[in-house]
Formats: sequence, C-alpha cells, structure tokens
Amino acid sequence: MPAKSRFTKLDAFTKTVEDARVRTTSGGIVTITSLILITWLVWGEWADYRRIVVHPELIVDKGRGEKMEIHMNISFPRIPCELLTLDVMDVSGEVQTGVMHGVNKVRLANVNEGGHEIETKALQLHADDGAAHLDPNYCGGCYGAPPPTSASKPGCCNTCDEVRDAYASVSWSFGRGGNVEQCEREHYGEHLDEQRREGCRIEGGIRVNKVVGNFHFAPGKSFSNGNMHVHDLENYFQSPVEGGHTFSHKVHHLRFGPQLPDEVVKKMGNKGMAWSNHHLNPLDDTEQTTDEKAFNYMYFVKVVSTAYLPLGWDKKGNLLDVPHELIELGSYGHGEAGSIESHQYSVTSHKRSLSGGSDAQEGHKERLHARGGIPGVFFSYDISPMKVINREARSKSFSGFLVGVCAVIGGTLTVAAAIDRALYEGTQRVKKLHEG
Repeated sequence: MPAKSRFTKLDAFTKTVEDARVRTTSGGIVTITSLILITWLVWGEWADYRRIVVHPELIVDKGRGEKMEIHMNISFPRIPCELLTLDVMDVSGEVQTGVMHGVNKVRLANVNEGGHEIETKALQLHADDGAAHLDPNYCGGCYGAPPPTSASKPGCCNTCDEVRDAYASVSWSFGRGGNVEQCEREHYGEHLDEQRREGCRIEGGIRVNKVVGNFHFAPGKSFSNGNMHVHDLENYFQSPVEGGHTFSHKVHHLRFGPQLPDEVVKKMGNKGMAWSNHHLNPLDDTEQTTDEKAFNYMYFVKVVSTAYLPLGWDKKGNLLDVPHELIELGSYGHGEAGSIESHQYSVTSHKRSLSGGSDAQEGHKERLHARGGIPGVFFSYDISPMKVINREARSKSFSGFLVGVCAVIGGTLTVAAAIDRALYEGTQRVKKLHEG
C-alpha cells in the first residue's frame, strides 16, 4: 500500500472541493470581525505575558552578624545643638556614645524668627582643636579627674571637651565650665549662651549592629555610672531662657535601611491596596509638643527585614557579606542587579512626665507614671525573626502565553463558525419562506 494512503484514514481535517463551498456577505463580515477580535485578544495575551508582578514571600531571617543603617531627619525647635546628644546602644554590649558618623547638627533660629538654618556642622559643635595654638609643652590639668584616653596629649586635658570627657568618666557634673581655664579660653559658656534660644535638627545616618537596641536624643554629655547610662543635665535644667528647653520635636523622616525607589513602591501597591513609603516609614511627619522640661518620649519600633528582588535577579553573591567598612554610608543594602535589602517597621509610642503622677490630661486617670528618668526622645527597636521577600516575576510563562494564544485563535474561530452557520441557515430558511 502506498505511504500516502496509510495516513488518509487518520486525517481529522477533511476537505471540501471548491465548488461545494458557498461564500456569503455575512460570512465575510464575521471573518473580518473575528480577525480584529483575535488581534486584540492576542495583544492582550502579550501584554499580560510582559506584565511584571511582585510576589511577597515570608521566610525566617537567617542572617547573622549583619549591620543596619538608620537614616533620620528630626527637628528640636526648643533645644540648642550644643546641649543635644545622640547616643546609640545595643544588647550585644556595644555602646556608642556621642555617635556622629554621617550625622549633621543643623543650628536653627528661634521659631519666632522663622526657624531658618543658621549653620550646619558634622561631628560635635566644638570639633576644632582648641589647643592648636598653645605651647607644644603645654599640659592642661583635668581638675581632679583622670585624663581621658582620647586626649590629644596623653595625660593632659588641653581643651574644654577633654575636660568634659574627663569629668564624664567619673560621673561628675560639668555645668558651664566656670573656673576651668580651657573652657574660659574657648569661651564655652559664651557659646552656650548664644545658642540658648536656638533649635537644632539632626540629619544623616548611622550604622548599627542588626540586633535589639536603641538610639536616643538627650541633653548634656553622656556617660556611664556603674551599669547605668546617664547624662549631665545641669545646663539643660538651669536655662536662663524663659520657658526653658523642652523636647518638642518633629520627625521629618526616619527609616531603617535604604529607601525603596518610587517605581518599586508603585509595583508593591498594585496588589490591591494603597501603598506608599509612608507605609514603610510610619513615623514620617510625626510631631509632638510639650511645655514641660522634664518630659520623655519613647517610640517602640518593630523592624522587619524586607528584600526586593527584581526580574532576572540571580544570586551570585551577597553584598551584605562584604565588610561593611568598605561600603559607603547610604549604600549599604543595595545589591547586584538592582536588588535592595531594606527594612520596614511598625511603631507604638508612649510619653510621660518625669515628675510622675496620673495621665488625667490625656484622658487616662487610671494610668500612673513613675517618677524619674532622663528627658529626651528615645527610639527602642526590636528585630523581627521573619523576613519579607518581594520578588518580581512574569505574570505567566512563555508556554502559558502560547497556550493562551492558541485558545484565543481556536475559541474565536469556533464561535465565529457557529455564528456564521447560524446566519447562513437563518438566511436560507427566510428565503424558502418567501419562495413558498
């Protein structure tokens, strides 16, 4: 039997001769409509295939020994930069007092004068070497305190800051530095009085261990007294300014880790909910005011590690494995191919008067506050053991796209054939009725 006839019985697509085919106007219209509809539906399948969606995943965070950057921009309109100290501590035992790396102190004019910027300085206010012009053999006294280990000249206190450090090491109150030669030479008291009516803005970033810890803004030099972390509060409470200093503040911006780009946030918002960077950083634009000197604000922050992995990302190495000292401040968390290792957080807040008493003014008579503490603004952060991974992916695979195209073409032609058949049969019956 010839090879041709072996497959004849298997032919599922039987043909009709050209003379047996009937072409109609309605059939032409249905055909054109079908082609337009097929083109539109195939384009929709292609657009759906090209669409990128973000799939969230929740896993256990197995990272170890990582660092975390905290970026902040916080204004204190009623306390000068000279009195304001930023301290960072964590439960791993690392205490970083007076942390200023990557942080600027911006002196602000009094609110009644517009609150404009006066001066911006990194590090501390008196960072200049006050002993540079002195005799090389000069060795200033520390007034009974042991010389600080950070002194420019071992065994001496040649600057006012070194005397302050020496006093802090033995938990002595320093005050305005009266009768201290180094401070009188540097006009420490005069500089302090000049800034009494000013405000201060802290802006910049710090890099900390990714463990439970806190950072806080409090007045005066910080030091450790036994197992307690305390501040020299004399200059804060003994202010000649009417109304004194307070810790009214506004959190312009606070985030943990790098900022997510707007296009990334927009993609995350396509999951059917309103989403913005404010959802990642809920403390942004938070403002608190008080007229009481001895007042304390506490923010309890729960930090959740959040990774964003773009389409086509394939892990070849982890940027967080690189020694953090080699990564510029502000770049930590930016990985290869556009991946980002950041954090989002939730927060609860608490405020109280250090004089104690009930919270009746806030409408909670049953709530009693203990007496004592340090005035200031405290941020206590905890690290969640879970991690959220937002991974980009195609909404469907290429094979899914092909299946969709075949379904569109086959389904449209089938329906079109049924419609054309119905129109043809209807037309023939109408003709027979007219002829009959």
